[in-house]
Amino acid sequence: MAPSTLTALAGEKTLQSSFVRDEDERPKVAYNQFSNEIPIISLAGLDEIDGRRAEICKKIVEACEDWGVFQVVDHGVDTNLITDMTRLAREFFALPPEEKLRFDMSGGKKGGFIVSSHLQGEAVQDWREIVTYFSYPVRSRDYSRWPDKPEGWREATQQYSDKLMGLACKLLEVLSEAMGLEKEALTNACVDMDQKVVVNYYPKCPQPDLTLGLKRHTDPGTITLLLQDQVGGLQATRDGGKNWITVQPVEGAFVVNLGDHGHYLSNGRFKNADHQAVVNSNSSRLSIATFQNPAPEAVVYPLKIREGEKAVLEQPITFAEMYRSKMSKDIELAKLKKLAKEQKNQDLENAKLGAKPIEEILA
Repeated sequence: MAPSTLTALAGEKTLQSSFVRDEDERPKVAYNQFSNEIPIISLAGLDEIDGRRAEICKKIVEACEDWGVFQVVDHGVDTNLITDMTRLAREFFALPPEEKLRFDMSGGKKGGFIVSSHLQGEAVQDWREIVTYFSYPVRSRDYSRWPDKPEGWREATQQYSDKLMGLACKLLEVLSEAMGLEKEALTNACVDMDQKVVVNYYPKCPQPDLTLGLKRHTDPGTITLLLQDQVGGLQATRDGGKNWITVQPVEGAFVVNLGDHGHYLSNGRFKNADHQAVVNSNSSRLSIATFQNPAPEAVVYPLKIREGEKAVLEQPITFAEMYRSKMSKDIELAKLKKLAKEQKNQDLENAKLGAKPIEEILA
């Protein structure tokens, strides 16, 4: 079971075993060992129908083909709104546990507060607390699941959600045009675009080298926009986890990454970013991820297959089917890993037993 909050655990000297990851999953690169490999792209001039737009679009497309992740500045989202969202989020996570737990989302509730949010069947938890807002479609918002403290956070989140929806759609237009399609093609493929805002809080960790704030994964949806503070901890890989880089925090920037849905719609041309979050013992970290996802009934299949290419999917499926399949595979993999770990421990115990003299075993 996940603890009610991480507040108490953050002050301990050793990490609870439920957070300790196997050696092959532990961080390989420090949270503050920053890389400049992820491009930072200014969107100033994106709406101009001239050479500046073409140049910006070229940079975005190249980033999606290379890493599947990039950062945007001059994006048009008001800096005061960004500052308010960050400040109010930190104030929420500083509340007493009983205040946060009024919005406990365990048991299948649609939005609210939870610790770790690890998959069923997984033995290891993520070192984070989160608040989740299901923000689009607007008609589906359940404001009773949106925390009412600190004052003003609901209103700020509502504004933030709307602005990020607009920015995401603008970026999808660029990718649609790059594929030779109508600019609304990727957005229309989502049918009725879903949005989820997830506020991640990573407290100080007593032994950060043994755990992760968020395990390695690709996002299932279309496109994700992440606002992060200046601490650092977002990491990406493009070689299957052999080498990792830590994304350089940029004040006021959004880290943009494509998810599985965007990857499939482009027939694999645009990469689904493989990433994770690491933690540290010096300071807490905050990030706000806004996930733009297709409706459950949206069809997942390449919108365009270039000459000489094969479809990356055998047949069209719905996003709900794709998501269930992805989660099932993750859960099954976690179960197999858990069983293998238990078997290894049993083998070690048997080996120790076998090395003992018969007199000690029978004593």
